[in-house]
Amino acid sequence: MNLWGVVDPRLLDVLFASALGVLLFSRVNERRTLWLLRGYLFLVALAWFVQRFENLPLTSKLVDALVLACSLSLAILWQGELRRLMELLGTGRLAVLLGNPQNELRATASTVAQLTEAAGRLSQSRRGALVVVDMGSDLRPEDFLNPGVLIDAQLSSELLLNLFASDTPLHDGAVLVKGNRIVSAGVILPLSRQGISRYGTRHLAALGITERFDRCICVVVSEETGTLSLASQGRLERPITSSRLQDLLKELLGSSLGAAATKGASSPVKASAVATQASSRLSVSSSIEEPLP
Repeated sequence: MNLWGVVDPRLLDVLFASALGVLLFSRVNERRTLWLLRGYLFLVALAWFVQRFENLPLTSKLVDALVLACSLSLAILWQGELRRLMELLGTGRLAVLLGNPQNELRATASTVAQLTEAAGRLSQSRRGALVVVDMGSDLRPEDFLNPGVLIDAQLSSELLLNLFASDTPLHDGAVLVKGNRIVSAGVILPLSRQGISRYGTRHLAALGITERFDRCICVVVSEETGTLSLASQGRLERPITSSRLQDLLKELLGSSLGAAATKGASSPVKASAVATQASSRLSVSSSIEEPLP
């Protein structure tokens, strides 16, 4: 039986367009980006409406030219996001696109405890460290400048301390954590272009990877001062204490911690909103690093 003979094509058109719009808006967290997207979709709707009238050729041409100019501008502004979208579509990673992380990407309460303990001990001994926690971006080796060395081991504070020991060959790179496992070490991350004169290489790497992938966070320990920092969605909060780091990790990973982390949220939607609010509170602080007390 022909589907088009049973369902009105116009109804399918509206349903598909609505689903695409919901998907786009659900992926946008930043307010300015949301405004740009709304304005662009308004122009597209206006162009469609004008084209319905054949007696407005000049207006139709002008609106089409405006939509084309805006499309080119957004392609330049969102080149990183569009590149990531094409990568996800090309590799078939639809779970990441739809915001449904796989089971191996879901953190546990033990993840927060081990990361906090390791970061605190590294901070006290002033040993530089950079830990990337994948919360649903499904990071692949091709997402890094250098994928590092495969570890695939259970996450523990002792193993993190050994990986970041100054006399080991992997201590200069980042450690990738997915769920409650250490995937790889010695990973070289893409650097951010913001605040080049204000931050060291580790902080620029943390900003760079979280700018490209919104579902990952980075814990940074400064080698010079032992200062703890946390990067999320291209924002860096520093300096922070171990207890503050633990609170931020619980909030950001709250949607995947289960009942232990959803004490203040009665549903997964609310837990996700808590994580988004925690990300929005991260802001770039002073360029002068202050040692922890």
